[in-house]
Amino acid sequence: MQFWLSDQTRLVALVGLCGLLWSLESIVPLYRYQNSRVRHALPNVALTLILVLTNLALSFSSAYLAGFTVRHGVGLFFLFGLSTSTQAVLGVAALDLFAYFAHVLLHKSWLGWQFHRVHHSESAVDVTTTFRQHPGETVWRILWQLAAVLVFGIPLWMVIIYLILSSLNAQMEHANIKMNSSLDRFLRLLIVTPHMHKVHHSRDQRETDSNYSNIFSFWDRFFGTYTAEIDFQKLRYGLNGFDAKERQTLRGLLKMPFMSYTRT
Repeated sequence: MQFWLSDQTRLVALVGLCGLLWSLESIVPLYRYQNSRVRHALPNVALTLILVLTNLALSFSSAYLAGFTVRHGVGLFFLFGLSTSTQAVLGVAALDLFAYFAHVLLHKSWLGWQFHRVHHSESAVDVTTTFRQHPGETVWRILWQLAAVLVFGIPLWMVIIYLILSSLNAQMEHANIKMNSSLDRFLRLLIVTPHMHKVHHSRDQRETDSNYSNIFSFWDRFFGTYTAEIDFQKLRYGLNGFDAKERQTLRGLLKMPFMSYTRT
């Protein structure tokens, strides 16, 4: 178990899946983009490296808090004497629920949107968009993760399992690949699929402010934020007013939260 949860194994899995999806995007793309894929990917890859470093720098916080809850029996799970397997399922669900809350607030709060629009300003969504995230947003998401650990009493190994599942599914849902519609509808009964998440990257704010779920799709249904169908012939990614080349460079993306661009 320790081998499968190690940082090295997780990194190999992420890089391997990214390479596979990058290849599939060339074979069965949902959209065929005009610009160079490599040039488009460079700022996203740079932000991915910053995200990894930010997570590594703050990983001690999850380890400490998870250890604290276990040592002192803090959290809702310790009140009910749940089995390990039940705790694992509920722990992943609890972390995913808090990730949903964190995501909604990134859209609904002014400050949250200042940072989150770095992710949404992408006009050619593909697998490299997955971790196109400002470090300020990374810190926000980690804080909500820590809140879930404290409220429910989630041990570190469950947090790691959740992060693995979350990262792998995030790459899948951002990948520019065409899925069979029947398969997509079946899978989204439980998990977020590529076609379900693509709605969230629409330029139409009514569609952008929907389908917030991370792994499990039922959060959107439960909270009334679910958009079921979309016309991919009309869907356009990105944010109006953010397409200028200087705003899509690494420097432009890093300073975007601190600029007074208008959301349109």
